[in-house]
Amino acid sequence: MQGEEMDLGMYRVLVNHEDQYSILPAAYAVPEGWRDAGFEGPKDDCLARIRELWTDMRPLSVRNAIRGG
Repeated sequence: MQGEEMDLGMYRVLVNHEDQYSILPAAYAVPEGWRDAGFEGPKDDCLARIRELWTDMRPLSVRNAIRGG
């Protein structure tokens, strides 16, 4: 139905070169620019894992610039 999110079952957590996280249905190929972060499960579990891992929302390049690196 339009406007409703369809639960596709198992998801995987992805991370990009800026240490930004996302989820993707596990059956889909990992898109260019992203890599598997090593966690797969139901959507809510994947989102909980991202909350644990992604504690600083700033992109990695910004964090490095602030640190002088």
